[in-house]
Amino acid sequence: MAMVGARPANRLAALMGHRLALACYLAFALFPLYWLVKIAISPNKLLYKEGTALWPSQTTLANFSYVLLKSEFPRFFLNSVIVSLGTAVLVTLVAAGAGYAFSRFRFAGKPVVMFIMLLTQMFPIVMVIPPIYRLMAPLGLTDNLVGLIIVYTAFNTPFATFLMQSFFDGIPPDLEEAAMIDGCTRLGALRRVIVPLTLPGLGATLGFVFTAAWSELLFALMLINSDSQKTFAVGLLTFISKFSVDWGQMMAASVLALIPACVFFIFIQRYLVQGLTAGAVKG
Repeated sequence: MAMVGARPANRLAALMGHRLALACYLAFALFPLYWLVKIAISPNKLLYKEGTALWPSQTTLANFSYVLLKSEFPRFFLNSVIVSLGTAVLVTLVAAGAGYAFSRFRFAGKPVVMFIMLLTQMFPIVMVIPPIYRLMAPLGLTDNLVGLIIVYTAFNTPFATFLMQSFFDGIPPDLEEAAMIDGCTRLGALRRVIVPLTLPGLGATLGFVFTAAWSELLFALMLINSDSQKTFAVGLLTFISKFSVDWGQMMAASVLALIPACVFFIFIQRYLVQGLTAGAVKG
């Protein structure tokens, strides 16, 4: 009887330990975001005077007002939205088609093509920036958002293709064959049967690519020169002057930059979670 009574106690202790560990992890993960907000709403005169305080004695929205009304951040913000959404949609479409081809068809040179795509992921980005700049400059693709979208698409498509291939591999080909027996073409079977089943994979790919393009800095820093074409990741550097850093305004801009990513993930959360879970199980 004592052992039977001990089992619920052990389960309760394990549950409490699990919840405590989860709470500690969340606190560790969210503390930088909390500190970001804390600095953003702190008056400049208190940043160094109360730098280690968990909450400032006074708060202000002056940093947000300056960023939104007096700085170039709205332009940087819009540029990032255009580049990230354009890249995410373009890469998802290309990766879906390529992933389906790799999953369903056999063709000459398939292993070589897949190896080359995998090889492109092994080079450090810093090493390929000079040749890319030399290649894009004569084409007039530097210092504009279209060139940035092209570069981001090229570098994100290989991984996204392998990701989409794993989802197509998890769908039995018999479903397409049954649809084609019923009168569908292969394209019709893809549109009516396969695409609805791969919505979680499409959501996961879209979310991954959007995040990668939204936070990318090196290409945007090297390929964009004019202020009107800068993304927010590069625009944050404008808050750093020669002799000082305006931490309050920089942190306010960073907080505002988190909003579209959060909103985007709220809309695709259901597909994203299903996609990542399915990929983990089937992979």
